[in-house]
Amino acid sequence: MYCIAHEFTDPAFNLAAEEYVLKNFTENCFMLWRNENAIIVGQHQNTLAEINIEYVKEKNITVIRRLSGGGAVFHDLGNLNFTFIMNAREGKEKIADFKSYTIPILEVLQKLGADAKFEGRNDLTIEGKKFSGNAEHIFKNRILRHGTLLFSSVMNDLHLALKINPLKYQDKAVKSVRSRVTNISEHLPQKIDVLQFRDIIMEHIMENFEGSKRYEFTPEDIAAIEKLVKEKYGTWDWNFGHSPKYDVQKAFKSEGGFVEVHLNVHKGVINDVKIFGDFFNKYDIQVVENLLKQTPHNEQAIREKLSQINFSEYFHNISVDEFVGGIF
Repeated sequence: MYCIAHEFTDPAFNLAAEEYVLKNFTENCFMLWRNENAIIVGQHQNTLAEINIEYVKEKNITVIRRLSGGGAVFHDLGNLNFTFIMNAREGKEKIADFKSYTIPILEVLQKLGADAKFEGRNDLTIEGKKFSGNAEHIFKNRILRHGTLLFSSVMNDLHLALKINPLKYQDKAVKSVRSRVTNISEHLPQKIDVLQFRDIIMEHIMENFEGSKRYEFTPEDIAAIEKLVKEKYGTWDWNFGHSPKYDVQKAFKSEGGFVEVHLNVHKGVINDVKIFGDFFNKYDIQVVENLLKQTPHNEQAIREKLSQINFSEYFHNISVDEFVGGIF
């Protein structure tokens, strides 16, 4: 397995680097990396609905869309990101199987004296407070799984840069996301900085994954990544996109995540569809969007269309009943 810990902190470059490694390397890979101030939105999210645009402009915070599903997260240099890009083991891989890939991180934290746990569908916590969210993307026979590690982040920026959707927290006792997140550094008996933490994780990975070896991006790698930034991750089209004028906007929360559906309906027929959310999926959600176009805007017609696909591969842990019920 290639082990990559690089010093690039440009958010567009780092998200492009993940895609480049995913699609152009054949080796299993593990990466540790940090971003300058940025909001990273999930593949299916409505960017403007996830950010406090005035604060983002004032603080010059970069906004980048990633390949994977899941929710929006805030990055700064006090946040460490980890990425596993692995060749799928045929018949053994499961959608959103985050727990097995976070075990090495939990082992490091427990050795350092923090009582870290895996909770919910994709979170790591200490004393019930979240310090890591995880997401995934599947490309052919390769799976990218990555997560954040809040180590010494500026929490005020995190709280003010992101909009908090009340649907995500309506079933929880806490009233604010402020009480639900924490920095790892606050729970360590021995004080270390984020770069020391990075090195400890890398050492643990290399000791526990057979065949691990250091890898540094070559000039050819860097040129290819920068090309991907120019063509995709640095563009408004990828990060914000063009949105139609929606006539119908519905949202619901399920065990599989938050889903927001925008429909443009004319004379009872769906002309355009956009689906956002922090759910996980195996296949491109645009397939579902295209499937629903030119469909009568009624439950029976939509159910008939959705019966043509394996729905769970587009919306992990969300049923057809939940989806249809949520948009009417």
